[in-house]
This record gives sequence, C-alpha cells and structure tokens, in this order.
Amino acid sequence: MNNNTFEKLGYYELKKKVKEYCISGLGKALVDNQKPQTNIDMVRRRLKETTEAKSIINNSNHVPFNGISDISHLIDKIDKGEILDPSELIMVADFLRGCRILKKFMKQQEFYAPLLSEYALSLTEFIDIEDEINNAIRNNKVDSNASKELSKIRKQILNLEAKIEDKLDKFLSSAKNKKYIQEFYISKRNDKYVIPIIAAYKNNVEGVVVDVSAKGTTVFVELSSVSKLNNELIQLRYEEQAEEYQVLAYLTGMLAEAIKGIHINLEVIATYDMVFAKAKYSIAVKGTEPKVNDIGYIHIINGKHPLLEGCLPLNFNIGSDKRTLVITGPNAGGKTVALKTIGIMTLAIQLGLHIEADSESQLSVFDNIFVDIGDNQSIENALSTFSSHIKNIAGILNEANNASLILLDEIGTGTEPNEGANLAIAILEELYHKGSITTATTHYADIKEYAMKHPGFENAYMKFDPDTLEPLYQMVIGDFGESNALWISRKMGLKKSVLEKAKFYIDHKTYNYDIVKENKIKKSQEPSKASEERENEKLEVGDKVLLLDDKQEAIVYKEKDKYNNIEVMVHNEFKKINRKRVKLLIKKDHLYPQGYDLDALFTSFEERKLEKDIQRGSKKALKKIHKEIKNSAYENEQKK
Repeated sequence: MNNNTFEKLGYYELKKKVKEYCISGLGKALVDNQKPQTNIDMVRRRLKETTEAKSIINNSNHVPFNGISDISHLIDKIDKGEILDPSELIMVADFLRGCRILKKFMKQQEFYAPLLSEYALSLTEFIDIEDEINNAIRNNKVDSNASKELSKIRKQILNLEAKIEDKLDKFLSSAKNKKYIQEFYISKRNDKYVIPIIAAYKNNVEGVVVDVSAKGTTVFVELSSVSKLNNELIQLRYEEQAEEYQVLAYLTGMLAEAIKGIHINLEVIATYDMVFAKAKYSIAVKGTEPKVNDIGYIHIINGKHPLLEGCLPLNFNIGSDKRTLVITGPNAGGKTVALKTIGIMTLAIQLGLHIEADSESQLSVFDNIFVDIGDNQSIENALSTFSSHIKNIAGILNEANNASLILLDEIGTGTEPNEGANLAIAILEELYHKGSITTATTHYADIKEYAMKHPGFENAYMKFDPDTLEPLYQMVIGDFGESNALWISRKMGLKKSVLEKAKFYIDHKTYNYDIVKENKIKKSQEPSKASEERENEKLEVGDKVLLLDDKQEAIVYKEKDKYNNIEVMVHNEFKKINRKRVKLLIKKDHLYPQGYDLDALFTSFEERKLEKDIQRGSKKALKKIHKEIKNSAYENEQKK
C-alpha cells in the first residue's frame, strides 16, 4: 500500500492515537514499524490478540509492566563491546526483573488469553544476572562487597584517610600555627588533602602550594608531613577505579553472554506493550472485533470514523453480489467521510485494531487499498486538478486486481461534464472487470443511470432533510435518490411547472423545441407606448435627464428646437442631442427652490464674480474688460 493511501485515510494519525497507550518506547517503535497485514489468518490472529488483551485488562485491572523500559540502546552498547556504567546496569536488571514478573503474570492468564500467553514462553529469566547486578551495584555505585580486592583497597583508603586527617587536625590545633591559617578546616585540591594558609605566610609553612584562591589571598598547602600519605592515597584511588572497572566489565560480560535471550525478551515485551496499547485503545473507543473475510465483502453496521468526533454512524454494504457502489448526495453531505471511513476501518483491522461498529460488522482483507481523494494539484509539475486526478487513477488502473479496494471521490470532475461522466464510467467499468471492490462518489446523472442498469453496480445516496436542506449523513443503498437541486429549487420558490419540466428532462432527455408565437414577441420597429409618452413630455431648462446612449446624467441647457434637438450640460461641457435619446429623471421644480437663478448652473464662479464686480462699478473689473477687448483687437489685426 502506498503512502498516498496512508496519508489520505489518516493512517498515521490512527497509529499516533494507539501509541498514546504504550508504556515504553519499545511498543511505540513497534507500532510505527507495523504494516497492514494482508494474510487473513494473521489478521484474525492480530484481532484475537487485541480481544484477549482487552479481557485481561477488564479482569485484572493491572498488567505488571513495572521496571519495563526501552533498553535497546544499552544492548547496542554491549553489542559494540562497550562497558555499562552502574546506573545502566541497574536499568538492565530492572528490565530483566520486569520480564520475569510479566512472564509469571501472563502464564496465569492462559484461560483468558491462550494466544497471548504463548508469548510468555519465549521470555527468558535471568535471575542469576539480576542478583549479581543488584549485589554489586548499590545507589548507582559499585559496592565494596562486589569483590574481595575492592573491599581490601577501600579499607586501606579509609585507614590512610584517617591518618592524614589526624595529622592535619594536629596542625590546625597547634597554637604556633594559628596565625598562618586562613580558615580552620581540611580541604581537598587535586585529590590531595590541604590546609588553607594566608598567602603572606606561605613560606612559613613547610609544604607545597597546590592551589590558590581566586583573589590570591589564600593558598592551599599540602603539608610535608602528609605528602607521602597523599601520594599513597592517590595510588589507592587508581587501584580502586581499576577494580571497579573489572567488576563492571564482569557484569557487562554476563549480559553479553545472555545477549541473544535479552534480544528476544525485548521483542516479546515490545509485542506485549503494543497489543495491550491496542486493547486500551479499544476500551477507550468502545471498539469491537469484527468478522473478517478475504472475498471483498464489506458490511459495516453503525460504524464510526475513528478520528472524527461526533460523526454519525455509517451503514454500508458491498461485495456480496455487487462489486461497485456509486454514491451521490449534496455537497458536505458526508460522501467523502463515508469513503474515508471504509478505508480507515479496513486499515485498522489489518493492523489488528478493533473498530467502532456493531460486532456483526464484516470487513474484508485486501492486498492493496487505492484512493483518489482531494485535490493533488502540484505547482512544481504544473498539472491541473483534472490531470492530477487522472494521473493518480492511471496508476491505480495499472496496479488494481481482484484483491484491491478502490475509493474514488468525485470521479470525472474537473473537465467538460459529458466527457467527464463517460470517462468515469469507462474507468469504473475497467476496475469492475479487474475484479476490484470499488466505491466512488459523483454528481453526474449519467454515472448514476449506468450504475442502475449494470448488474454488478449499485447506487447509494446520502440523505438530507428536504425541509431544512441540511445533510443527515445517512447512506441509503440501492437507490440514487432525488436530485437535491430540485429540492432546493422548490424550497426557494421556483414555479412548480418549471420544476416538473426539469424533472421530465432529467428522466427522459426529451426537450421542447417549440417556437414562440408571434404575438408573444415585441417588435423593435414598433415604438412602445412608454417611448411615445417619453418623447411628448416637455423638457425645461434645469431638468435632470439621462442620456440613453451612454447612461450619463445631464442638465437641460436649452429646450427643444425645430429639429427636435435639445442642448444639455454634461460634466461642464455642452452638447446637442435628439430628444428621443433622452429620458427625464427629475423636474427642475424638485431640484431647486422657487426663484433659483438657473443661469448659475451653467456659468463658472469666476464668470459670476466678474459680472457682479461690473454691476457695482469695480475699476479693477472694468480695467480687465478693456484689456481683453484690446488683446482681441490686436489678434484680429494680426490675422489680417
């Protein structure tokens, strides 16, 4: 099965949910690595194991995984010849103890879990190694009793340290040394016992300066009287480390000799962790073990998608006498969810997971599941949506066989409807002849009609409420239902006669080509009554009108002349236009107050100001007029 199938159906998200119930990295890693099983006997075994683990949890309320952790990295170190440190050895000992306890527990569960209890027989007990590690390591350190030589060395170290401390205590308590001592305590620097001395008196004390304080006011002196003893102590420390290494090497060597059995224990523990995680998941979702077959028969009763909250149960049937199902229904009505539910449930049972459905449900085991769901359009390869779908379907057609489940969403869309529908029919027909179990969603009536007539095809549809137009997310198999477009149109008030005609055309594809009667047509040559009334209506200066040619508004400047033309102002420009090409919008009486100076509509502010200045005898205005007259006369003279 390809990665596209896993991603589109939510396979990885489903695994993630199961991993949440694992108690160690061992189980999580095994869940990650597990692939859908295609052998029906192995699928049945996986499902039965989950059922048994569920029974154990329900009857015991506790599975002893105490001390179990992922020690595979430590086993890898042993395989490479590395020596484990004390804390790592304790982890391995705890793991071995956990294996021993779990083995005993699982052997007692043979009545509830005959399959799962068999795995316990493969678990090896290593009590001797457990004891050796626990006796040699205490508080994450090599214990003195781990070997006689180590015990002897540590006793010598204790005696030597006592002698050194005794000599240094005498130095500290001596009255003649008090003035040299910075602080009255015994310190250690570079694994040597020293005394803090005031820096100024370092030459007054017989010994060697081993270290100096940060400020330089204190020096740490190894007294000559203990120098030899310090050197002996350092030598004993080296001997102690060498002996500890020997103990750790011995214990690691014991594990190396048992490495094959420990590897098997890791595999068994990982399997138990994974199976019990599946059981906990089943309990959480109220899952059941369905019946399985390998003949393509799928019968889901009240099944729910494992990754969707609040989805309604799906009832679905295919593969008994029909191998192709065509699903129709409104957008957002649950068609795609139905496809994904079928696909993810099939993957789930092939992983050994229980499903949220009635126990009488049946699912088939497939070698491959192929899907074409959603838009796979890619910017990189510049494929159109339709091309992307066809490329995917072409690959499916090459690989599909009688052990394949095919899920196709909105088949044939993205191109001209007639071509798309017939191409979809050809694709479905090819898959049918290959023996595949195919479920496809569509809106095309031609596909529904083909499925209705084909003996190996069946129609189904997703219901919706005709009153509220809301989808009900319920599948009805055996019919393609009435088009939701007609329901919606009726709800929106479309005439009954139009709806009935549309239904007739859908059913019979026989159309009405009658020509409309002459008396129903308006002749453009015959002037309408409204047009005549508009032409006879008088237009006055100041009226607002609409220019019919370019739909611009204008103001009447001059009334109709003998040629039936009027002059109007449009955007401060004046133009003549035939009265027929103008429609009255608002009479001047509704636009301006009584006595309003209509001339002000057609003159600019500067022109009106100049006129008022002349009326009141403004010298500046008169001078401006004389200048314009003079300039005009000069221009006329030049033209001559």
